[in-house]
Amino acid sequence: MSKGKKLKRVEESSFGTSKKHKNYIVGQFVANPRGFGFVEVEGMDEDIFIPEEYVHGAFHSDTVEVEILPESTGKRQEGRIRNILVRGMEELVGTYQGEKNFGFVIPDNSKVLQDIFIPIEHHGSAVTGDKVVVTITDYGNQALHRKPEGKVKEVIGNINDPGVDILSIVKNYDIPYEFPEKVINQANRCPDQISEADMYGREDIRDVMMVTIDGEDAKDLDDAVSLTIDDKGLYHLGVHIADVTNYVQESSALDREALKRGTSVYLVDRVIPMLPHRLSNGICSLNHGEDRLALSCLMTIDKSGKVIDHDIVESVINVNERMSYTSVAKILEDKDEEEIAKYKELVPMFEEMAELSSILRKKRESKGAIDFDFPETKIILDEEGNPIDIVPHERNTATKLIEDFMLAANQTVAEHFFYLQSPFVYRIHEQPDPEKISSLAAFVNNLGYHIRTRKDEGVRPKELQKLLKGIVGTKEEAVISRMTLRSMMQAKYSTECTGHFGLAFDYYCHFTSPIRRYPDLQIHRIIKDHLRGRMTAAKSSHYEEILDEVAKHSSETERRAEEAERETDKLKKAQFMENHIGECFEGIVSGVTAWGLFVELENSCEGMVRAAAMSDDFYVYDEGNMKLVGERTHKEYTLGQRVMIRVAGADRLTKSIDFKLVLSDDEDDEFDYDGFEDIPKAKKIAQDRARKVRKLGEIAQEERSSEDNGGDEIIDAAHSEGRLVEYNGKLIDLSEYEPDALTGEFRKKRKSGGDKGQGRKNAPSNKEKAKSSRKVYKVHKYKKSATSKAARSAQGKGRKKKK
Repeated sequence: MSKGKKLKRVEESSFGTSKKHKNYIVGQFVANPRGFGFVEVEGMDEDIFIPEEYVHGAFHSDTVEVEILPESTGKRQEGRIRNILVRGMEELVGTYQGEKNFGFVIPDNSKVLQDIFIPIEHHGSAVTGDKVVVTITDYGNQALHRKPEGKVKEVIGNINDPGVDILSIVKNYDIPYEFPEKVINQANRCPDQISEADMYGREDIRDVMMVTIDGEDAKDLDDAVSLTIDDKGLYHLGVHIADVTNYVQESSALDREALKRGTSVYLVDRVIPMLPHRLSNGICSLNHGEDRLALSCLMTIDKSGKVIDHDIVESVINVNERMSYTSVAKILEDKDEEEIAKYKELVPMFEEMAELSSILRKKRESKGAIDFDFPETKIILDEEGNPIDIVPHERNTATKLIEDFMLAANQTVAEHFFYLQSPFVYRIHEQPDPEKISSLAAFVNNLGYHIRTRKDEGVRPKELQKLLKGIVGTKEEAVISRMTLRSMMQAKYSTECTGHFGLAFDYYCHFTSPIRRYPDLQIHRIIKDHLRGRMTAAKSSHYEEILDEVAKHSSETERRAEEAERETDKLKKAQFMENHIGECFEGIVSGVTAWGLFVELENSCEGMVRAAAMSDDFYVYDEGNMKLVGERTHKEYTLGQRVMIRVAGADRLTKSIDFKLVLSDDEDDEFDYDGFEDIPKAKKIAQDRARKVRKLGEIAQEERSSEDNGGDEIIDAAHSEGRLVEYNGKLIDLSEYEPDALTGEFRKKRKSGGDKGQGRKNAPSNKEKAKSSRKVYKVHKYKKSATSKAARSAQGKGRKKKK
């Protein structure tokens, strides 16, 4: 969760003997839920595989030293971790399970394989079933069989409370969601209106007709557009972006917090903004009818879509109308008379915008820009945070129009500053990996399609665009589109201008969203320094010194936000499908593995059909053609194929959905999904962990119900003397047992002399037993290794006394 804990070098003896002064490779460890892991090394094309027995106590995201093994059992290089240099995780999020004298936290992160032992003095106010943030105080020692320990830093809330599930994901990804008091105070000091002094030296274009076009529920409006056509037929496009830097000064508390966040995060039930609402929804938002400060990119574009002239200026603007995508689409696509009458003064401009948008799009396509037009959906939640519907979120003329204009502005600004040879932050998208393109080419070749590649240049974007256009409307469209997308590199920020492969641009940056992206904010500062003549050698040197780290950090926070968004979507989709178990749907095969098929439904929910649950035949995975083939029937299941499925199970805790294929002769068959045992190890681990957490949620709910009833509810009164658990096949009373300080095994508590004879005298009566609210629970395997610092300390003192 958090990073940066430096360690002393781990002793060689801990991990076995090795030659001194051996050259080790340094990289970051990426754990796998199945126990093994990989080490990512900067500059190396392929990760190093670390078998489970050579992980040597490394946690996910640790910086480690690796010794390369002389022999490998697989395709990858294999290694063993020799030293852990920097701990990548100091805190984690999980579910607390309290016992009488200690507790455990079951981590939400599946890459943290061990539960965290919590000594009783460090559990804080946490009770069973609480989601908590834990600070790791001891990472354990694999060689000494000592498990990790921690202390509860924060209680997020009870697992059954609305919103706690999403908040736990936010905390797990270490996304800051509350602004420090200093930042809020600084935001509150910002004015509500711009002053005459603010307008000094700026170009006043308040008389230019312009609009904002956003979603209906958008509140941070950071871009406005204007368009006119002159007598020569040239388009004069203005893209006006809120001048956020006027209020967020470099190195201020607001700026440091914005850099830390990197980006706004858009989750299914909330937005976590990069800047406080006072700014993003107030003085920095281009609200219609209000004077605002902006940076304007004013472009002159000919009929072929070429930008023949441009100017970048500091401006004062006043937006004429706040438009929505829906309203503009009604005017341009539906020719809605009511909307046209309502915005009659703006309609001619919208029509001209649609015309220019089409020209810009065709120009991009002619250069080979790749457009992955996958359907998007929006999850609708009720007041309690429960998903009640999943609706399509389609692109229309209005969304494409704004997209085209923003791309034009971003490209123009990037090219301008490239030729100035100024320090800058570019948005780059590198050439695809040759091996992935080679695999894609072989795959599409089997389906009758062809990709032309060049040894010196690799594949050109135009080739992939040609492929995607050729499959439109075919049964292979979905599968090839997905495979092509998977072969692409991830876009990122960089101080080097290497071009954008997917857009087929030589120059590209992010200039248009300074409210929600830090690189845009940084670019605005650079632009204003040039416009005001402040880009001195010292200032240029300053930017060169900081921009590499800004680009790297912004790329990392972008990935973090995307992963958190995906996790919350998966959570709510699984929760939504819990209400549809047993129902049948049509879906498309979106993935094929040796374990089974991934099927995506029309509502974008994706689930797995386990190969073991395909009862009509035994299916074998054909890796080369990415399909499952029946041994007896020779029936095939391939990517993009339409299938009928029945929802067999859904689990919000594992964020997974399970399907069963509906066969033509088996539509009404009853299906006992739990009867199959051939489950992938990682999935089984996730299911076991989810069962623990679900049980804790039930316990918390029962205890809450007991409190609501005045504490008189009797639960398992016969075992009231302590908490009964199942351990090694028999029930034991935890009030009579304790974990051994050395081995962690449970043993009978040793009675001191003063206790003799008092047990019977002070034993509770049957009436007192009946008032107990204890219940029978199972002790899971992880409890066998319970230890604590306090116990080890006490044990050490005991040994000294014996001497």
